[in-house]
Amino acid sequence: MADTVLYEVSDGLATVTINRPEAMNALNVAAKVALRDALRTAADDSAVRAVLLTATGRAFCVGQDLKEHVSLLAADAADGSGGTMSTVREHYNPIVRALTEMPKPVVAGVNGVAAGAGLGFALACDYRVVADTASFNTSFAGVALTADSGVSWTLPRLIGQSRAADLLMFPRSITAERAHELGIVNKLVPAADLAAEAATVARTLAEGPTLAYAALKESLAYGAGHSLAETLEKEGELQNRAGASQDHGIAVQSFLAKEKPRYVGR
Repeated sequence: MADTVLYEVSDGLATVTINRPEAMNALNVAAKVALRDALRTAADDSAVRAVLLTATGRAFCVGQDLKEHVSLLAADAADGSGGTMSTVREHYNPIVRALTEMPKPVVAGVNGVAAGAGLGFALACDYRVVADTASFNTSFAGVALTADSGVSWTLPRLIGQSRAADLLMFPRSITAERAHELGIVNKLVPAADLAAEAATVARTLAEGPTLAYAALKESLAYGAGHSLAETLEKEGELQNRAGASQDHGIAVQSFLAKEKPRYVGR
């Protein structure tokens, strides 16, 4: 991977780190490509059973690199191509889909400000461990843009339509504590403990029943857009799959033996 994004796998856990601290992890084209490719690699690697998405420096990700964006808009105006905003389709959408559709759990370790697409990426993760010094900002309307990176889908599902509209139409920074109250944050920790706590949560998931987690992700996503009757049918289908897994057999035998299960992800 490019050095704008670091990628490491250890004991079933892939750690993906946005690494542009000098730019508060703003997303230039190189970073977007590297992040998209890193997440796809993690999704396709059978040795990876959970993913931790985090960042270096004092920010998680402030979204689009506006300095690069301005130069690209100028190039669009000069040649009439209008291709700058294709980054949504080429980069942001695949990144969010990789996070949400990956058949393994993804933890966000939010070390600092998450704004715009950075907020979208954090919301697309399954679980957010957040430093008490972090903050969140939708940002989009502040630069005369609409939401992208799935924020119009994820944010109202977490905090409700009315609160999501408020934050999107009146973009402002909200503290980690307020985000916790709203339901954006799963686990709020002291900033000094963020790296260790996020890694512990992610590693716990990596040691768990991977296929069951994948089914849970699929079930939650399906239930968000389908009726109760349809969701019950989907749950039955997914439960049949989970019940046939080796991990389920291990869990049952371990329960009877009063031992801690050692899952294999199959």
